[in-house]
Amino acid sequence: MNNSDNKEQQNMPGVQMPYTLPKATRHPYVAGTPQEEEAMADAAYKDMLSIYLNSNHRRKVEIIERAYKFAKKAHSGVRRISGEPYIMHPLAVARIVVKELGLGSTSICAALLHDVVEDTDYTAEDIEANFGKKIADIVEGLTKISGGIFGDKASIQAENFRKLLLSMSTDVRVVLIKMADRLHNMRTLGSLRPEKQFKIAGETLYVYAPLAHRLGLFKIKQELEDLAFRYEHPAKYAEIMSKLTESEEHRAQITEQFVAPVRKKLDEAGFKYTIKARVKSAYSIFKKMEKKKIPFEEIYDIYAIRVIFENDDDSLEKLRCWQIYTFFTDGNKLHPDRLRDWTSTPKANGYRALHLTVMGPEGRWIEVQIRSRKMDDIAELGYAAHWKYKTGEEGEDTELDNWMNTIKDILANPEPNAIDFLDTIKLNLFSSEIYVFTPKGDLRTLPTGSTVLDLAFDIHSELGMHCIAGKISHRLVPLSHVLESGDQVEIITSDSQTPHPEWLNFCHTAKAQNRLRGILRKDRKTLAKRGEALFNELMHKEGLEPSNEAISKLLGSYHLQTREDLFIMLANDEIDFSGEQLKELKKSRVSGLMKFLKKPFSSKKNEEKKMPVNRKEIYVLHPESPNYRLDTCCSPIPGDDVLGFVDDDENVVLHKVSCPNAMRLKSSFGSRLVATKWGGKADNFFVRIAIDGIDRHGLLEEIASTVSQKLNINIRGLNIEARQEVFHCELTVNVDDADRVATICKELKKIKGVKFARRIS
Repeated sequence: MNNSDNKEQQNMPGVQMPYTLPKATRHPYVAGTPQEEEAMADAAYKDMLSIYLNSNHRRKVEIIERAYKFAKKAHSGVRRISGEPYIMHPLAVARIVVKELGLGSTSICAALLHDVVEDTDYTAEDIEANFGKKIADIVEGLTKISGGIFGDKASIQAENFRKLLLSMSTDVRVVLIKMADRLHNMRTLGSLRPEKQFKIAGETLYVYAPLAHRLGLFKIKQELEDLAFRYEHPAKYAEIMSKLTESEEHRAQITEQFVAPVRKKLDEAGFKYTIKARVKSAYSIFKKMEKKKIPFEEIYDIYAIRVIFENDDDSLEKLRCWQIYTFFTDGNKLHPDRLRDWTSTPKANGYRALHLTVMGPEGRWIEVQIRSRKMDDIAELGYAAHWKYKTGEEGEDTELDNWMNTIKDILANPEPNAIDFLDTIKLNLFSSEIYVFTPKGDLRTLPTGSTVLDLAFDIHSELGMHCIAGKISHRLVPLSHVLESGDQVEIITSDSQTPHPEWLNFCHTAKAQNRLRGILRKDRKTLAKRGEALFNELMHKEGLEPSNEAISKLLGSYHLQTREDLFIMLANDEIDFSGEQLKELKKSRVSGLMKFLKKPFSSKKNEEKKMPVNRKEIYVLHPESPNYRLDTCCSPIPGDDVLGFVDDDENVVLHKVSCPNAMRLKSSFGSRLVATKWGGKADNFFVRIAIDGIDRHGLLEEIASTVSQKLNINIRGLNIEARQEVFHCELTVNVDDADRVATICKELKKIKGVKFARRIS
């Protein structure tokens, strides 16, 4: 059927831009009269109901109407932090549930009622009596995981996350509605204090966005990431969005020029279709800039083309994808390494499509995604789309069931440490997949980077415990060998083989790590008890108390994480407390006593310096006389986006917002974060700059001259290496802020032969 009358196809929109913060969140809410606010809520309800009535779901308006009235009465008189009536939040969540997730009346009712049990006097029994068991079960599941995944204590963090996953294993709609709840909270994050914004944005990037990815909720995942990015790096977000807007018209012209010949072929072949052009998300662009250490202008895969065709015969779906593939490859150069066929083997989250990358106008690579309408719905809505396409056939939810079985397996033997537990789960949340085969031809899906040992544990725990090697294509490979898609692997075992702690270094999957830690943990407990007894005996012998302070000193001295690690190393004779360490402990005991004796006589001025940090106010950083401590993991400098973490001694420790350690702090210790801003700059920061280019005579002299003479920058280190015609140089300089580093890189790029100059620390 020809699609020439299709308005969207004829007038392909420019380029679909990444998410931009809605204007509504930029202005504080102004309260109206009770009548005006009730009219506002009713209007929002009618808007949501209108979307539902225009969907393909059965019309169950009566129960939705009752749920709205019930929730409105329950939340009467309550307001959100922004000042608006609380009922506007469940209404917004219900709207997301129906409009962006495509769910039906059961989910809409649960969304409207999701905060009733937790925030009001109504109980789960009241919900069941009024709306039935299914809606009550979903609301109860949402109540159990309310308040965010993370609390202030590690046990609460892990427990809430386990509840989230267990609820999802019962009814996936629980976590889908939770996603809608988190999305609306992120859209209205502007009304919270900065340190709260950091906490919520941090846990969103740490767990919710990966979980959305794993459930196939691409649009929600992208928006969550962009919103978190906008609050964590406001200046960088604004810069990227501005550059995308500036180049929008040019991109639209290139896109139109590229698709014009393909559109003609599609029309001639009788396809009914839609062509969309989309831009890489702001967060994805930022991550690539950070990873590659390149500016915006050097990112070439900013846009992609998506062809969505109507298909009334599932048996022809794959054939039609490949037919459209030929329309793009005729006359265009194909990138051989970027062809991805997910029509034959879908991703673990159900995603199916055919991806190719071809050379477009101006020598730019353009990614093309080919999908049927059904493929597109599943790609955008993930498992939420299963309600639309569910047929009741056995095995249709196999991928989701397989993943949930893995989650249940991890929950059966959970990590005692909350952060380790979350990291283990994340291994199964946010990873690409490879496909390998057993000797009998059974297909196993594993995360990219998986090893022979991962496959052994994936097949069976006993196989993993006794695995000694693997055999691929008639050659033996070690346990640590990284598998590739298409490998057919035989696991070699031995009854005498037992797990070793170093195996953790080459376990990549959550299942393997979890099982291995569980086995090793039993041995560790025995060793830890023996080590603790040795430690206490040694301390008493030296006349020292085995106090927490003493243990903390030793952990710092040996760079260990926990006291258990210390005791185990002692039991294994891996460490020996020397006289120096004992002297240090004795000295610290004396200095602690002196500190106590001096305290009553300390001046008021000194007392004020030791007052706890006010975490509700923005903490001003003073580089000229540092009132903070820099963490060595990321070495921030003035001008970098930073956050403060208040340690046990009330010292503010700085991390870059994008630092992986900061990500964990934001997710796990929200109450100890403090929003910061630079209050000045000082010439006492060191950064390293990498320079690459074409070698020539006198180049080193010109680099040094530009930095030290032209820019008057103090060079503290310089290392250059040339191979044939190409050179690489690492320059260490003394600077006062990030803008100064940008100026240095800009000036270095002006030197003949220099192709790249970027900060690497």
